Amino acid sequence: VQLVESGGGLVQAGGSLRLSCAASGRTFSGYAMGWFRQAAGKERVFVAAISWSGVSTYYSDSVKGRFTISRENAKNTMYLQMTNLEPEDTATYFCAARRYNSASMGERSYDYWGQGTQVTVSS
Repeated sequence: VQLVESGGGLVQAGGSLRLSCAASGRTFSGYAMGWFRQAAGKERVFVAAISWSGVSTYYSDSVKGRFTISRENAKNTMYLQMTNLEPEDTATYFCAARRYNSASMGERSYDYWGQGTQVTVSS
């Protein structure tokens, strides 16, 4: 599975962005997906995750209520809608896929990773 993120950019605080993660290489269905982010000089951390069916979703406390994860299996694409962005959301955002149906917040449980897309939120 190859994953390619897009949609990052520069936005003012309070603004919105929608990230996309396009999967290719083999079937997308059956794979749970997740978003992680890494700020400069910090470790990569969990942001959101979604089961392959889309029924189950999980969010980190820092983004709950502001970010929404979703997926369109027919398009092999996952999304992260980010609203009310804060400077603390500035980071490189990575999408990831795991070979299980259930969503996970654990970075090590993911098998495939994208290259990342930069999100910068100015104050």
